[in-house]
Amino acid sequence: MTLPKKLQIFSFWSIVFFSIVFVANSCSTDSEAFGDLNAEEEPLGDNMDPDNSDDQNGAVTNDCPAGGDTFFAESSGLISIEFENNSFGGDWELRNDANDVSGQGYMVWTGPQRLNQPGEGMVTYLIQVNNPGTYQFLWKSSFRQGDNGTEHNDSWLRFVNANDFFGEKASDGSIVYPNGSGKEPNPEGSSSDGWFKIYRSGDDNSFIWQARTSDNDAHDIFVTFSEEGIYTMEVSARSSFHGIDRFLLFNREMFSRQAAIDAADTFSSENNCD
Repeated sequence: MTLPKKLQIFSFWSIVFFSIVFVANSCSTDSEAFGDLNAEEEPLGDNMDPDNSDDQNGAVTNDCPAGGDTFFAESSGLISIEFENNSFGGDWELRNDANDVSGQGYMVWTGPQRLNQPGEGMVTYLIQVNNPGTYQFLWKSSFRQGDNGTEHNDSWLRFVNANDFFGEKASDGSIVYPNGSGKEPNPEGSSSDGWFKIYRSGDDNSFIWQARTSDNDAHDIFVTFSEEGIYTMEVSARSSFHGIDRFLLFNREMFSRQAAIDAADTFSSENNCD
């Protein structure tokens, strides 16, 4: 049966209309399914990136820290840093009046004594560890006033998010932990809130590689990094006129003490956020 001419026209435009609607809906569905191929992909935030996640101790595995803070990279079990390569506040002073230092000179605290008050004039170093393990800490320091090596010879040290931070006595293997760390035994002398007093011995005021804790019961300093990541080291003022030239950490399974010192003379850790 042939439809009247008006109905034929109506049917033709109905088919055209519904075809347009169908195509439009189909395009919308494809866009939702596959996304805009020309759109720039939004970067994942730090908390969403599985390769940039925080571990339970706060270490971060990739990227510069928030705020653009300087951090230094460990290489082959060695971290070697000029102490002055950072931003300093308070009464820290850069000096270059000694001939047994490297870099631009050394930093010395010229403010008041902070013998039982860690945290004053604090300097933070962020360290990227690529080879986990237990590292020994040393710094090259001197007392810059007087001739008594038991005065003006120490500063405070703390590792905020390392897995362990302790002193070990070479002769008998005894261990001490900072007061406030929740671990015992604790060192003789001053310590609090996870800070060790780190001193050097001897009346010769030359800059020497030495770092010890526990008064009259010297323990060398060690820190354990169980995973790859970025860890926070803090130094704060204790004795006035304690001068620090540089510091190093070395993996005790990869270096002897002397080999690490020899290597530090020609190696400086890369600053990844300059």
